[in-house]
Amino acid sequence: MPQSDDECPAVLQGQLARDEQPARDDPHPARPRSRRRTGAWWTLAAGLAALVVGVALPQGLLIATGLVLAGIGVQLFDARSDAAGGRPGRPSG
Repeated sequence: MPQSDDECPAVLQGQLARDEQPARDDPHPARPRSRRRTGAWWTLAAGLAALVVGVALPQGLLIATGLVLAGIGVQLFDARSDAAGGRPGRPSG
């Protein structure tokens, strides 16, 4: 049976701890990736705008597009998928 290429969990955990530490020469480290929500806000705003315009001008396709974009925007805010470290609905590991 072939050997796995996986390393020891302790080694991987040590590498993860080193990667999470901010650079010492940077006085303003970047915010963690899980905390940046700019794309989620833009998607949610575009979806709500399309929904409002679709209701104002009775256009079913625009209403549907607004609902879908708003749903995607809200899904991007889900903290549980960030904590799991992967895409929602997919088992990690």
